[in-house]
Amino acid sequence: MRRIALSAVAALTLFAGSAFAEEGVKQPTDLKWSFEGVFGKFDAKARKRGFQVYNTTCGACHSLRLLSYRNLMDIGFTEDEVKAIAAEFEVEAGPNDEGEMYARPALLSDKFVSPFANEKAARAANGGALPPDLSVIIKARKNGADYLHALLTGYLDEAPEGFALGEGMNYNDYFPGRQIAMSAPLFDEGVEYDDGTKATLDRQAKDVVEFLTWAASPELEARKSLGVKVMAFLIVLTIMLYAVKRKVWKDMH
Repeated sequence: MRRIALSAVAALTLFAGSAFAEEGVKQPTDLKWSFEGVFGKFDAKARKRGFQVYNTTCGACHSLRLLSYRNLMDIGFTEDEVKAIAAEFEVEAGPNDEGEMYARPALLSDKFVSPFANEKAARAANGGALPPDLSVIIKARKNGADYLHALLTGYLDEAPEGFALGEGMNYNDYFPGRQIAMSAPLFDEGVEYDDGTKATLDRQAKDVVEFLTWAASPELEARKSLGVKVMAFLIVLTIMLYAVKRKVWKDMH
């Protein structure tokens, strides 16, 4: 079952908006993610939970148009599980023998179904704002993983005394201007994790960041693995060439 967050993003201009530094806006904490560094890898369990957060919360307003349902098998879902996930959504197909278009359940090969039929429908449902696609949102901002985690956990119930909060806006310590139209999308126990993990706000934020980082760079682990192998090869080759050089010059004396 999917839950629509209030004002769902009437402005997740969050990343599309300017990334300027502003007095009073906090800087995200460096959380040292598992996928960082030369030997970094995704936390497989967190990544899978992160999809659950996206699917039950973020997906109500935000698309993932660059991913296909079959890609979910790369993060631990079985083919049958992915088929069941895809079948919850409908895509337009056809024409049929009568020349008419029709709706059918999504298949493994289909791209993630967007929550809105088109841009105008998305804007109409979000006060004129267009909820950004999340396929590569992590790459849209410097230190995107830390920033998104900070933003998702940086809401305050009330603005600090003396802060002029606009009508319909929400206070967030990490958003430029410190006010954002999107209300807090995550809260403690907002989802019930399939693996029994306690769904704290911090846990959900970290998990969805893990998933969206994978969505933006699904080749990350393979790329790093190849890089390590290439470096190891170059080191061995350098040692061998040095040994050959020493041998050649020794025989010339």
